[in-house]
Amino acid sequence: MTLPRVDVHQHLWDPIFVDALRCRSRPPRLNGWDLHLSGEPVYRVAPAAHDAESRRVANERAGCDRAFVALSSPLGIEDLPVAESRPLLDAYHAGIATLPSHFFGWAATCVSEPDPGHVRELLAGPWVGLQLPATSFGSPGQYERLRALLDEVAWSGKPLFIHPGPAAGGSGQPGWWAPVVDYVGQMHAAYHLWLACAARDFPDLPVVFAMLAGLAPLHSERASARGGPAPSSAQLHVETSSYGPRAVAAITEAIGADRILAGSDAPYAAAATLPAPLDAAAWQINADRLFGHALRQEN
Repeated sequence: MTLPRVDVHQHLWDPIFVDALRCRSRPPRLNGWDLHLSGEPVYRVAPAAHDAESRRVANERAGCDRAFVALSSPLGIEDLPVAESRPLLDAYHAGIATLPSHFFGWAATCVSEPDPGHVRELLAGPWVGLQLPATSFGSPGQYERLRALLDEVAWSGKPLFIHPGPAAGGSGQPGWWAPVVDYVGQMHAAYHLWLACAARDFPDLPVVFAMLAGLAPLHSERASARGGPAPSSAQLHVETSSYGPRAVAAITEAIGADRILAGSDAPYAAAATLPAPLDAAAWQINADRLFGHALRQEN
């Protein structure tokens, strides 16, 4: 069976989730379509960018037949106290469940008060895997707090997706600062912590790093020179969002085509816009290996 081309990283805010954000009086919240976050300037959301049917059509015109929707972790929802986090997470999950079968979803959970039972319940359902914010992998202490959640992901046999989390900056920074500086730094820290700790503890758990892990694999020579961990985990993958052919080629040379997955980060990049496929056949094989069971079903 030939599987469709897969975009493993998109964002789509359905009305259920939008309404939940509008009900809040403090960040993260929506005031109309103005998004208020603690660490970033006010961002004007384009409503048309979150129309499910328009996104599906745009994806399929670009040759993408399946798209995985992720929670926007920079919102900071996973980091909220559980009493605030769970209603927003429930709204996110409920909204994704209403989308057409073109879309699949990454599950998300609270990290301020980790609940392995919540992860177990989610991953028993149709979700392709669990998403966690990179800010939760910033230090060995943070990693230890997540061990019980990772146990559940490993037991489920589904992958983990590490996505940038909330920015540490403030409203005085330009809009590009958080994506270019904060997110990249978060992904670097998460990537190297994974190699140093989690790859040893969870050698068989597939993990996917958003945005080519911020190009962290290109720093392997420096890490080696300073006594850092080697990129040895065969289950470590990166997806392509936010980068183009030059960066993808460099990462491919560093870790191999068998670790690359196609992702766009739509709507923050044009829907289904992917870098020139240096080895599109290999990327599809990788998606089949990690997500084939889900892709052979309707969500």
